[in-house]
Amino acid sequence: MLLYIISSISDLKKDIAHINANINKIAEKVEVPNTLDDELKKLILEGKKIEAVKNYRVATGAGLVEAKEYIDFLSERK
Repeated sequence: MLLYIISSISDLKKDIAHINANINKIAEKVEVPNTLDDELKKLILEGKKIEAVKNYRVATGAGLVEAKEYIDFLSERK
């Protein structure tokens, strides 16, 4: 039973990440400003990378590694 619940949660996280990726693609096509990136860049500039990782994970449902890689990517693009 516990394994089923864990598996279901994992599947839901993947679904959320997939949905967020689709939303981001749509937003780019209709030129919606990415306020999440703006917020994350602000945190990075303030030296709050850990908080930026946390915020990205909450907003996107991403895992820790994926979130850290994204924040590192944004850090390089300052």
